This record gives sequence, structure tokens and C-alpha cells, in this order.
Amino acid sequence: MKEFKGAYMGKILRVDLTKKASRTEDLKGEDLKLLLGGRGLGAKIYYDEIGPDVDPFDERNKVIFMTGPLTGVRLPSTTKFQLATKSPETGRYLCSNCGGDFGPQLKRAGYDGLIVEGSSDDWTSIIIKDGDVSFIDASSWKGFNSDITLQRLKDSIGDARAGCMSIGPAAERLVRISFINVDNRAFGRGGAGGVLGAKRLKGIAVKGSGRVPVADPERVNQIWKEAVKDLRTSRANHTKYGTPQYIEAINEFGCMPTRNFQTTFFERIEGVDAHTMKKRYYVKNFHCFNCPVGCGMVCEVKEGPFAGARARTEYETVALLGPNCGVDDFGAIVAGNQLCDEMGIDTMSGGNLVGLTMELFERGLITKEHTDGIEAKFGSGEAMVGLLRLIAERRGIGDLLAEGARGVMKKHPEWAPYIMAVKGLPYAAYDPRGFYGNALTYGTSSRGACHNVGGWTIRAELQSGDYDRWALEGKGKLVKQIQDNRAYVDSLGICTVVRGSMDFRDHPASDVMEAVTGYGFTPDLMNIGTRIYNLERLILSREGVKRKDDQLPPRTVNEKVPSGPSKGKFLTREMYNLMLDEYYEERGWDSDGVPKEETVKRLKLHTLLS
Repeated sequence: MKEFKGAYMGKILRVDLTKKASRTEDLKGEDLKLLLGGRGLGAKIYYDEIGPDVDPFDERNKVIFMTGPLTGVRLPSTTKFQLATKSPETGRYLCSNCGGDFGPQLKRAGYDGLIVEGSSDDWTSIIIKDGDVSFIDASSWKGFNSDITLQRLKDSIGDARAGCMSIGPAAERLVRISFINVDNRAFGRGGAGGVLGAKRLKGIAVKGSGRVPVADPERVNQIWKEAVKDLRTSRANHTKYGTPQYIEAINEFGCMPTRNFQTTFFERIEGVDAHTMKKRYYVKNFHCFNCPVGCGMVCEVKEGPFAGARARTEYETVALLGPNCGVDDFGAIVAGNQLCDEMGIDTMSGGNLVGLTMELFERGLITKEHTDGIEAKFGSGEAMVGLLRLIAERRGIGDLLAEGARGVMKKHPEWAPYIMAVKGLPYAAYDPRGFYGNALTYGTSSRGACHNVGGWTIRAELQSGDYDRWALEGKGKLVKQIQDNRAYVDSLGICTVVRGSMDFRDHPASDVMEAVTGYGFTPDLMNIGTRIYNLERLILSREGVKRKDDQLPPRTVNEKVPSGPSKGKFLTREMYNLMLDEYYEERGWDSDGVPKEETVKRLKLHTLLS
């Protein structure tokens, strides 16, 4: 680790739940030069240690938590750290990132990463205080919701400033869309909470008394001041409205998932937009570690059937529990959000599965006998909340839905026309018939139909004016570029909302990395992102993913948009495959989506994986 004068602690903590033991391992400097840390290093450890035959709930599955070089450094929103595991929801590789205090506290405790392996005979929790690791009996915590468990962890470690993660009752029941609550943020997508549930690990708390070193403290402090000044203006709307600021715009563009993606425009959007949120439900901003933006909008329902409900709402949650379920009551969305948070399930997959259930109900394919008496019609906030509870508790049709979209498809292949998912992961809150590059992000994302890992093309296609959103040519190159940028940003340990303030763009030119690490990372950052994305594709290829798995569900490629600003628009399979061919060529993959040998060598992946 002599190559670096700061940023890295140089150690990974490995915890074996079966033996109730722990040990530390040294980080390799060459791995960091090629992969940074975070998502990149997590993918390498996954490649080395989790084979294609490992079941997500198998004791051989592991959960890899990895910080980045900037995690915990005094720069804006250096809160992020990464997870890698075999996904219960998709049955394949899963990468996910999260904020909160856990990542920074893990660094301060002296570790760049934490690997959890094995499984416990009884419910347990892990307590990490600097170099001391202990296990506590958590059998009496079984059934506690994720928020109560977080508090128990803080009480157990004896410090309210500790970083903590927990699972709720849904993960205990091995619900495949269950999340991990991290200091009231979440590893949401992919069902990682279920992996901890299978290991009978209720939670982890960590507190460190050390500090994260930097190569040039004076320059880092100067960068902090400059970035904060930038964010006060460049992210003012995030501070004022959070991510729900996009609700109106996405609807006006004709890209809003409505009634299980049957159309792309919600006619009652004023009931759930950011102005309604701020006027009637807003309580306060939620700030992550070192974050001057505070984009989390904590909301509370003050009257009506959902009075008292309280949750932090995000765009994806509002869109998928709202318009996608035909619900125009923001109070119901807050209540559904709170239920998901407490029980521990992903609001995005949850909203997709509820929307699917409502369509099946209205088509007469299921009845009240399946829904535990719930009149599961679009537009009912009560039905939306009730169906989410069925999933979390595995009651009625909720037991099937708890298996995720992939599980539903296996049992009912005849429902395929109504299931909106790629590689088993349900769509994010954008309909790709409204902007075609988004279709490619869903199809080629490393973890399934995801707008983050897959590439957030909203700015390029809908806001910048630089791209024709319904054009096909050039979208392969665009999506690759956005994906590679996101891959290296996820590996740095910062929130994507603030990356522009430190010039972590497609052509980074700042000296942030040099000031923190003392090493000349900056010119190679995009190439590192490319390397990470190809490493993930090698993992997926090993797990059987090919071109057929990059395809979109029937509704997207068979049905024209029936109403709204995108009325009449469609994306045929032939049109989509034109973009996919361009994307594969840009990536250096063969026609089946497998990285070519020359690509592997050019990116030096053969040296990492030998």
C-alpha cells in the first residue's frame, strides 16, 4: 500500500458466522489501482469467491461490503459503500450502493471492507468496535421491524453515532425483495436482506475512533469549500424538493409508469407531485453523512385514513406506489413507504408487484380469494398498502409475490405479458417507450432493469436537447458512457447527486483523487469504470447470461402507448436489437453479449482474474 498516501485503511475484515470468528486480510495495491475499491473491488471478490452454482440462500453465499477511497473523507456526501452478493430476487450477481454512517464508521474502525460468510445456528448480530469484533444473541429480536432493530444495535454498541444495518420481518421470512436498512437508508434492490435472513444475521453495528487519512489535507479542505459552494446553487432543487422534483417532468414527457406500465401518462399527477408533497406532507430534510444537500424529504400524513404515517419519499417510490398503481393519494404512498421500511421490503419491486396484482385482478385472472379479501383495483391506496403487507407477511397471493417477478414468472408463465422485468428485476419508474436509450439501460444493466447501474439517460435524452429521445443510432455509445461513469463513481464512495461538484464526469479533470490518495487516478477513471462493467459482465456470462437475457418484456416491444404525450410510440424487438448491436460493438463484446478475449486483455482483466 506504499503507492497511496491516503484514503485506504489497507484491511478487510472477514466474519465467519458459522464459527463465530473473524480475521483481517491485507488489500492489494494493484487491485486498487485497477478497480479503485467499492463496486469494483466488490465485484472481484465476488468473482473469486461466489461461484455460479451457489444459491442465494445457501450458506456458501457471502455478503461483501466494500467502501471506496473517498468514503468517510471530509468531502460532500462521502457516505456511500457497496454491497455484492448473489441476489435472491434475480438468482444472479447483485451490486448495490447505500449511504448512511455505516461505511464511514467502518473506515474509521480501520477497514476498507467487510465480508460476511457462513450462517449462524441462532439469530445473532455483529458488533464492531475498532479492532474488536463480538457477537450478541439476537433471538429475542426476531420479528422486530428494521427501525427498532437499528435502535437495539445502537444500544448494544453503546454509541448513538454508530453506523448500523438491520433487516425486518420480511427478510426473516426470506422474502426475495427484502432490503437491508442502513441508518435509515437502504440496500434496496435485489433482495439482499433475504441473504442476511438466511444467515440468521439480524444486524451489524460499527463504531470507529480512527480517522481516514488524506495525502493533502489543505487541498482537501479547499475542495470541500468549493464543492459546498457549488452545491448550494447546482443542487438547490434537490434541497427544496428532493428526487420527487422529477415527478411532473417525467409525466409531462410521457414516460411515467401508469397502471402497471399500461400507459405512460398519469392524468391525476397533481395528487402526488412535489408541490403537493411540500405543501401538505413535508416535515424536514434528511441529510446523509457529510452531505450539504439533504435531498431526503421526510413526510408525514396529518389527516385522513393514513394519518400518522411517516416516511422519507423518493421519486422511484412515489412513481411506483403512486401512478403505477393508479394511486393519486400522496398520504397512501407515505403509508406504503413506511410499511415497506418497517417490514423491510424494496418499494420499487414492491410497487411493481402491486401494480401487476392490480392488473391481474382487473383482468379477472385472480380474485379476492387470492388477495385475502382485498379489492385489488387500480387507484385504491388502501389496496396498495394491503397488498404490500401481504407480500411482507407471505399471506395469500403475497406468498407468491414474495418470490419476486422471477418466481411469479416460473409459476405462471402465462402472466408474462403483464410482468415488467429484465433478468428478474422489475423496471424502475420510467417507461422506455418514452425514450429509447432507457430501454437499453434496462436491458444491459448488470443487475437487471435498473436506471442507476444501467445508466440514467434522463438528462441526456429528455433534458439536454442533445439527443432525439426516439432515435436509435448513438444510444449504444451513450448508454455505455453513462454506465462506465456510474461504475467508477460507485467505486469512489460518494453519492451521485454531488459528483458534479467535484468534477467526476465523463472527462474528469480535477485533482480530488490526487489530493486524497496521493496517486494519479484521475486520467484513468473512465477506463476503470469500463473495466468494472466488463468484470461484472464476465460474472454474468459465467452465470449463464447471454443476449437472450438482455431482451425486454413483451409489453415494451409489443404494445403502442395508448395515451398521453408519447401516444402511439412503440419500440419493436427489431428496433431494440439495432441499439443492442451498437452497444455490444462499443463494449467489445461478441454478438451474444460476451466480452471478447481482446477486450479482456486490453482492460487488463486477465491479470486480475488469473
